[in-house]
Amino acid sequence: MAILREKDGRLVVTDNNEKLWIEPWGENALRVRSTKMPQMPPEDWALEAPHSASAEIVIGEREATVTNGKITAKVTKAGKITFYNQKGKLLLEEFVRNRRDVTSPKCSALDMDAREHKPILGGDFSTTMRFESDPKEMLFGMGQYQQPLLNLKGCELELAHRNSQASVPFVLSSLGYGFLWNNPGVGSVTFGTNVTSWRSVSTKVIDYWITAGDTPAEIEESYAAVTGTVPMMPDWAMGFWQCKLRYQTQEELLEVAREYKRRGLPISVIVVDFFHWPLEGEWRFDPQYWPDPDAMIRELKEMGIELMVSIWPTVDHKCANYAQMRERGLLINVERGFPVALHCVDDTIHYDATNPEAREFVWNEVKKNYYDKGVRVFWLDEAEPEYSYYDFDNYRYHLGPNVQIGNIYPKCYAQTFYEGMEKEGQKNILNLLRCAWAGSQKYGALVWSGDIHSSFESFRNQFAAGLHMGIAGIPWWTTDIGGFHGGNPDDEAFREVFARWFQYGTFCPVMRLHGDREPHTPPMSTVGGGRMASGGPNEVWSYGETLYEMCRKYMFLRERLRPYITGLMQDAHEKGTPVIRPMFYDFPEDKNCWTLDGQYMFGGSLLVAPVMEAGQRSKTVYLPAGTWYNAWTGEAVEGGRTVEADAPLTVIPVYTRDPGLLEVFKG
Repeated sequence: MAILREKDGRLVVTDNNEKLWIEPWGENALRVRSTKMPQMPPEDWALEAPHSASAEIVIGEREATVTNGKITAKVTKAGKITFYNQKGKLLLEEFVRNRRDVTSPKCSALDMDAREHKPILGGDFSTTMRFESDPKEMLFGMGQYQQPLLNLKGCELELAHRNSQASVPFVLSSLGYGFLWNNPGVGSVTFGTNVTSWRSVSTKVIDYWITAGDTPAEIEESYAAVTGTVPMMPDWAMGFWQCKLRYQTQEELLEVAREYKRRGLPISVIVVDFFHWPLEGEWRFDPQYWPDPDAMIRELKEMGIELMVSIWPTVDHKCANYAQMRERGLLINVERGFPVALHCVDDTIHYDATNPEAREFVWNEVKKNYYDKGVRVFWLDEAEPEYSYYDFDNYRYHLGPNVQIGNIYPKCYAQTFYEGMEKEGQKNILNLLRCAWAGSQKYGALVWSGDIHSSFESFRNQFAAGLHMGIAGIPWWTTDIGGFHGGNPDDEAFREVFARWFQYGTFCPVMRLHGDREPHTPPMSTVGGGRMASGGPNEVWSYGETLYEMCRKYMFLRERLRPYITGLMQDAHEKGTPVIRPMFYDFPEDKNCWTLDGQYMFGGSLLVAPVMEAGQRSKTVYLPAGTWYNAWTGEAVEGGRTVEADAPLTVIPVYTRDPGLLEVFKG
C-alpha cells in the first residue's frame, strides 16, 4: 500500500519506486505528476507558476483528499485517484483493474493500472494514463485536426504536429472539468466510450492539470490563468488581410496594394510570401526582385497598410549562415543519416527554436534585415516544424529528443520573435504561425490552419478546427479564405466555395485571403527567389463582378464591426475567452447547444451559421431562448426553436441578440 503524506503544500504519494504529487495550481485546479525517475522532473512546460494557490489536504487511514476551491482529488491507499467538484459530483476517475484493494467494487484479476510506466531502452519510459469514460460525456478542444467532428468522444488523436495539424492537448468536458495533458512529447489519446487513454512514446513523467467549473467560461478562464493569454490585438490586425502564393516582385505587390486603394477598398495587411529571399536561412529580401524594401514599406505605411513578411525556420546547406549555425549547435540534429529535415527546393535543416542562443541568432538576422526597415508583423511558416518525412524519432533538439519535447517547437518559434519585438519596445505583438502548443498564445501567436484543400469538405474541417482551437486556449485563429491547394477563380464551382468561405472569414478572429490558385505563374529565373513559381490571381476582383460586389460588402461590414471585435479581443486578452466558440459556451444550460455542429457564436452577440454545402440556399438554424434579430433584415424572432434562414449565394445567415448591431449590418 502507498504512503500518503503532506509536504511543501502538496500531497506526496510514494509506493515502491513511484512518486506521485498532487498540488494546487491556480484557482479550482490541481496538477498531478507521477514518475519513476529518482527525482520529479522540474519542467513546468505549458504551466506558469501557480498564483497564490493553496489546498486543504486531509490524510486519513485509508485515503487522503486534496481540495482546492471547486475541485477535490481523493487518493486511496491503493493509489487510485478520483476527482469531484464542490457539489460532490464525480468528474473523472482513474481506470484501475487490479486486486490491490479487494474492497473496491472494481477489484479485478486483470491487473491493469491507471498509471503505466513502461521502461524503454535508455532509461526513460513510455507511459499510458487511463481514466474511466462516461459514454454520455462530450469533449471539445485539443487543437486543430483535419476532421469535421465537434464532439471528440470516440476519437483517437495523434499528439504530434504536422502541416495543418496542431496538437494543443487541452480538452473541455460537458461533465464540468477541463484537462491539460502537460507533456510536449509525441503520443496519442483515445477518448473511448469505455476508457480514455493518454499515451507518450518516450517521457520521464506523467503530468496533467485539471480544473472544475460551473460553466465552460469558468473552466476556460482558469486554464488561461495558468497558461497565459494573448496580448491585446492591435487595431490594424482586425481589418482585411490580402495574400496569395506569391507576389514575386516588389512592384507586383505594390501595384496590388495601389489597386485596392484606387478602388477605395479597406485593406489592413498585405503579405510577402516565401522565397522572397536568396536562399532559405538567409533572412533577407532578394535584391534582384525586391530592390528597395525600405521605399516599399514607406509607401505601404503611407497607404495605411502593414507589410507582413514570411519567415521559414529552414536553413539551406549552401546559405551564408549554415556553417556557423551548425558549428555553434543552433540547428536541430538528425539521429540517423544526412542532416536534412525538409526538402522544398534544396536540402535544409531547421534552426533549433528550443535553444535560446539559436533564438537570439535568428532574431538578430531578422531585426537587421526586416525589423529595422519597418516590418512589424511576421508570418512564421513551417512552424510544426514540417518534415519531408515525419519520423519523429529521428530528430533531436536542444531540450531533448523530438519524441519527448518536440511539440513545444512552435511555442519556442513564436517566443523567438515575441521576445525580440518586445525588447525593441513593441506592444500588442502579433505574428502568424502555422502551428501552436499550449501556451503559444502568450507569445502573440495567431494560428492558421495550414495547407488545406479548396473544397467544401475542407471548409467543414476548418469550421471544426477553429472552434476546437478556441476551446484549446488559442483564441487568435484563421484560415486561408478559399482554402490553399487548388481552386481556379474562373471555375464556377470554386467560386461558390470561395463565396461561402469569404463570408465565414468575415466572422473569424482575423479575415485573411490566401491560396495557391490555378493556373500557376512559372518561375522567373533559376537563381535565388526567382526559382519558385507563383499561384494565380487571388485578389477580390479575381472572382467576377458578382463576387467582387459581395466581397466589397463583407469587407466594409468587417470595418463597421471593428468596435465590436475590439471588445472580443479585450475579452481574449484579459480572460482567455475564445473569439469564436461553440454554442454551448454562451448557452451551457441549453442541452441542444451542446450538439450543434453547424453554427457558432462570434462573441456573445452574433450567431453565425455558415453554408458549407454546394448548392445550399437556406439553412436550418437553432436560436436559443430569448429574442433574436435577423442581422440582415432586422426581423425579430423568438428563440428556443429552429428557424429556416434564407442563404442565397452572397448571404451568410447571421442573428444577433443585440438590436444595436443591426445598424452595422445596414451599412
